[in-house]
Amino acid sequence: MANRTAEERQREIVRVARATGSVDVTVLAAELGVAKETVRRDLRALEDHGLVRRTHGGAYPVESAGFETTLAFRATSHVPEKRRVAAAAADLLGDAETVFVDEGFTPQLIAEALPADRPLTVVTASLPVAGALAQKGDASVLLLGGRVRSGTLATVDHWTTKMLSGFVIDLAFIGANGISREHGLTTPDPAVSEVKAQAVRAARRVVFAGVHTKFGAVSFCRFAEVGALEAIVTSTLLPASEAHRYSLLGPQVIRV
Repeated sequence: MANRTAEERQREIVRVARATGSVDVTVLAAELGVAKETVRRDLRALEDHGLVRRTHGGAYPVESAGFETTLAFRATSHVPEKRRVAAAAADLLGDAETVFVDEGFTPQLIAEALPADRPLTVVTASLPVAGALAQKGDASVLLLGGRVRSGTLATVDHWTTKMLSGFVIDLAFIGANGISREHGLTTPDPAVSEVKAQAVRAARRVVFAGVHTKFGAVSFCRFAEVGALEAIVTSTLLPASEAHRYSLLGPQVIRV
């Protein structure tokens, strides 16, 4: 184990990070039979290549064109933080009557947090979002047609974007795989990116909701600039100084 090349070690680190959601320096050092400093050096190299983001004592994988977490996995990570963020995002509804809810677990939680005591029309590409709202029975749900992606259970391709292009929507709740000041909002799959970009174009107001790990992460396809957002909703795990830098680009940044 200890005589692996740096490239072999780094490939193994990425494999473990993607399989489990995160890696720990101490555990990796023991498993790979190398010093902790060697693992830290490997993680720095992987971060430079955009494959992982380092944290205190470890790292987690960055979603890319070749790797994307499934909805099932997202439903198990950072859940209390996602619930807080979703509730705060739903509070931004204002007087909106038509709402777009994006695919993903945090948008699904936003849909569940929308008020039940007023008429709302919700447009979504997400089968879980449509199912959750249809069961509540208080919203009129428009499910965008198209090809269903297995990992996220959401529709994509020209059918989806064409249907969406016919709407003017009061408020869009958007998710992303990464948000950065330099590269804006990004996602790994071009087909998903097209739907998100169309939703941003169709909406009068756009709110991004996401946990702190999304910030600074960059994925393959850019679909919106930070300046296109009215608000960013995240948690206090994003430092106030970093939140301020995003607010300088235009959106109100709400940390809960």
